[in-house]
Amino acid sequence: MSTSDFDLKQQNNSIESKIVASLERISQAFRVLLWQESKKFSLSPIQVQVMIFLLHHSEEKRKVSYLADEFNMTKATISDTIKTLEQKNLIKKDYLLNDTRSYIINLTKKGEAITDKVSLFTKEIRTPINNLHQEDKENLLLSLLNIIRHLNKSEVITVQRMCMSCAYYQSSDKGQKHFCKLLNQELQVTDLRIDCPEHEMKKQNLNVNPYTF
Repeated sequence: MSTSDFDLKQQNNSIESKIVASLERISQAFRVLLWQESKKFSLSPIQVQVMIFLLHHSEEKRKVSYLADEFNMTKATISDTIKTLEQKNLIKKDYLLNDTRSYIINLTKKGEAITDKVSLFTKEIRTPINNLHQEDKENLLLSLLNIIRHLNKSEVITVQRMCMSCAYYQSSDKGQKHFCKLLNQELQVTDLRIDCPEHEMKKQNLNVNPYTF
């Protein structure tokens, strides 16, 4: 591609450019909604994002090194964020018995209460999605998963825990059928996950319950 997707001549004659521009508008909406919600509690957007992540993910992911990879930031930046949240009594550090330099980051009761509220910042984006027909929702989900998968392969997004990047995932019929080797069952489109707690990054030699459609 030699012409920007934001060049109006290009955009108005290209459905692909219109889709890219639409995704950019939606990303703007996320930023605006996140900023509006964070201001209510005197927090920054990244502080809110970290708190939401801590609320919904397991202990092995609630560490500075993992958070740095998750948000594509340096450990120093994440450490500063954690320090600020600790000063506000929104998180606490639980140090490991066998390594006093390492710790798990947990929300305090105050932190959980605030996070329950701010995590609803997406409701205005959710509303039109709720109104889509079921088939349109499934097609949209598959399209977005494929875009995210490409961005992950291109190393634009470093951490992914979705089905399509998982060692247990298998597809056939040109990606129309989906199978989980961990659960040993076929998946419907609505079963595909964007963030799976059992996710295992694909490795060349990992072979669990081979299955062929």
